[in-house]
Amino acid sequence: MADDSRATGRIATLLGSIGHHVTDGLLRLGFATRFFLMILLGSGQSFRRLHLTIREIYFAGFQSLLIILVSGLFIGMVLGMQGYETLQRYGSAEALGVLVALSLVRELGPVVAALLFASRAGSSITAEIGLMKATEQLTAMDMMAVDPIARVVAPRFWGGVISMPLLAALFSATGILGGYLIGVVFIGVDEGAFWSQMQASVDFRYDVWSGIVKSFVFGIAVSLIAVFEGYDAQPTAEGVSSSIKSTVVKSALAILALDFVLTSFMFREA
Repeated sequence: MADDSRATGRIATLLGSIGHHVTDGLLRLGFATRFFLMILLGSGQSFRRLHLTIREIYFAGFQSLLIILVSGLFIGMVLGMQGYETLQRYGSAEALGVLVALSLVRELGPVVAALLFASRAGSSITAEIGLMKATEQLTAMDMMAVDPIARVVAPRFWGGVISMPLLAALFSATGILGGYLIGVVFIGVDEGAFWSQMQASVDFRYDVWSGIVKSFVFGIAVSLIAVFEGYDAQPTAEGVSSSIKSTVVKSALAILALDFVLTSFMFREA
């Protein structure tokens, strides 16, 4: 009888813990949705002060170029080596350009660029906003009748949204260059076949456009998570650190989940 009581107590505790986590998650989701609507309402002020958004594009986009370009180049080189080893078994080495381009434009370009963007720019945005909250700069703006969402959050959000598709495009272009260097320059695949088959097989509507849509959606997701976690951070060093970690983890999970959903819809359309 005592064992049954203990088991019942453990089950009740487990169910209570699950219910608490679900309720807390739904509550934070509601706060995040309201926060997103407030960003959209405050975006007019941030675009009227265009220099604020341009500065954030420089911070989130231009300063992320190095890791994006270097990573894209090496991933393209790896695709070139691995793809050539696979294609030559079937006598299709000339299709290397198609394999590299489709892999990058459809999937690897938007996904890997978004993961790198979340790790570099997303964590920095969260840290910056979190530190402004910890040092009571956001509270001071409220006291001076300055909307912190319009002045601080919205420019950083739109800076990330605008930067992400551009970075993904540069990642894919650099990756194709890496595949060209390995496949054509070092291995010796015919240059004409490499480029001509790529141009004939890569369709703008189903391939390039799908990559653009993915990168834009990833930019919205990562930027929203970054600014929300920073704005919602506890005003302590530990709270800011926890928010940075949460930004990277949640962004990675959101990118991969959204990639699956978007790919499913785009594959059906194709």
